[in-house]
Order: sequence, then structure tokens, then C-alpha cells
Amino acid sequence: MRGDRADLALFRAFDADRRRRCLPVGADRAIPVTPVRLRVVEPFRSLFYAPQFVAIHGGHLAAEGLEIALTTAAKGGGTVDALLNGKADLALGGLMRSFELLERGGPRLVHFAAVNDRNGFFLLSREPRPRFAWSALVGRTVISFGGAPTPWLCMQAVLRRHGVDPARVTFIRELSTPDAVATFRAGKADFLEHGPPVVDQLIADGAGHLVASMGEATGPVPFSSFMATPQMLRRERDVFVRFVRGLCRAQRWMSAATAAEIAAVIAPAFAEIGAEIRVRAVERYLRQSTWVGDPMVTRAGFEALQEILLGGGFITRRHRFEDLVDTALATHVVSTMAG
Repeated sequence: MRGDRADLALFRAFDADRRRRCLPVGADRAIPVTPVRLRVVEPFRSLFYAPQFVAIHGGHLAAEGLEIALTTAAKGGGTVDALLNGKADLALGGLMRSFELLERGGPRLVHFAAVNDRNGFFLLSREPRPRFAWSALVGRTVISFGGAPTPWLCMQAVLRRHGVDPARVTFIRELSTPDAVATFRAGKADFLEHGPPVVDQLIADGAGHLVASMGEATGPVPFSSFMATPQMLRRERDVFVRFVRGLCRAQRWMSAATAAEIAAVIAPAFAEIGAEIRVRAVERYLRQSTWVGDPMVTRAGFEALQEILLGGGFITRRHRFEDLVDTALATHVVSTMAG
């Protein structure tokens, strides 16, 4: 996996204009001659993961001499399997996957670079509810996102926070996205919790009405981050520093970019989603501060998520921040990057 680093003297012969053409805005280091191939697995394809796609399609990782081989897991938890089986070098996913492994006495998977800081899902109602209150879910049926348990666990936490017993709500949790949409359209559920472009299409069709942003309702939590085995992080430390630096450049670029600019850069990853819906989804995510400005996974966010997992019974004991998070890479990158 390691690649040869370029002799910096070679690049001193390049003129400034050529270097500007080769590097993304803000890049300040030379490109290694031989790209290093990194195998990355994502849990599912989502606009929620825009920073990953800006890093790839915006050229920020290529500027670090990294060639990304991105695959999408075939099932929930497939990211964990890929890491433990050696089929991926790093994975994008939720901290809850690492909590779950430790809870079962399994191996550690360490999170080292944050991608988003909010729940990325939204709650739709089949009926307009201009004065929506969480008590409206009592006695109703809610279709939860079936690809991961964290959205459902966050929903439970939000309900309890508003004095609603989750046991008084009927949840449908295991449907695929097509089945969830079909069930909702057929009137077999009162609410649907999902992300874009599903929510945007249902709203556009008049089949659903937005009543709550789960990101705003849940509050800041490290919802998704990059993770790897401790062995991989130790063995390929230099390569992972380059990956985190490329991601950080993408995050800084996004902090100053418009929704239209972000939507345009990530378009190659979402060919099936129209430009208007892409822009609308990105705008919604920007409004609620979904994406972090740097790759630091914070202790405060970790503890907030741990409370949600404990409250929902997903874990039965507390786990140490240091066992699941490595902040050294992000700290080094943030402290040494120019601009």
C-alpha cells in the first residue's frame, strides 16, 4: 500500500502556475510521483457524506498522492466486515459500530477523522402538520431508516427529551429504502424518517410533508467518521496523515463554498439525482451545520452519542474515548496545515 515519495527537488523545477493547476486551492505540498491506492468502503451512498466526495472529486486526496478505490457495502455492518477481513483499508461509518464491537468483546475499530456532526435524517408526515409536536407520534406508526440503528436510537432520545415514551410509538425498522417508500406512499405508516433524495422526492410529489430535522432535534453528535483497525493506523501512519490532510482541505473548502458549488463537485457520485434536488439537499444540510470544518472527533460529541446509545439500550456500559478515537492524526493535520 505504501508508495514512493517524490523528491521535493523535482517539484521545485515546476513553475508556480503549473503547481496551481495540479493542486486544489489551498494545497501547499508536492504530489508524490507514485499514487498510493487506498481501499475505502462506505455503508451506503448518500449526499450526507458530501465531504468524502468533495475530497475525492475535488482533487484534494489526489493532491496528496492518493488513489481512492471506493466501494459501497452490500449490507448494514458491511463496513466492519470489510475492515476486519482485510478487504478495505478504512471505512466511513458511525461510532456505534465500534461501540457495538466492544460491547460484544470484539476487536477495536478506531475512528480518526470526523465527517459530519449532525444526524442527517428528516421526519416526514403523510399529512401537513404546521404545528408539529413530538407528542403527535404517540399511537402512530413511524418507518425508521433501515440501514443503521443510529437514526432510530436518536429518535428515541429526542422523544424522551420531549416527554414522550418511545414505547407508545410503533416503529417499522427493517425495510429497504424502496419498501419504506412504497409502504409510506400506500398509507401504511404515518411518518417516515429518511434522508435525501428520498425526502425531497416525496415532498415534491406532495406525498410527504417535512415536520422535523432530526439533525436539529438531536443536536451535535459525531454521526459519521472514518475508521480503521489499530494495526492499519500504526503501519500506514504517513499515508493516513495524507488522507486526513486531503479530507481537511475538502472540509475547509466546503466551509466557504455555496450549496450550488458543493452540489456541482459531488455530481459524479450522484448521477441519478437531479441537480435541483442535489442543491436543495446540500442547502438543508448547510443550514443545520451538518458538516464539520475539520476532521477532529471531539470528546464532547463522543459522550453525547454514548448517552444516546446507553439510553436506547444499544450498549450496557460506558466505553473510554481513547479506546475508540485517535485524535493524533487530525490534531497534527490541523496544527500544521497552512491557511
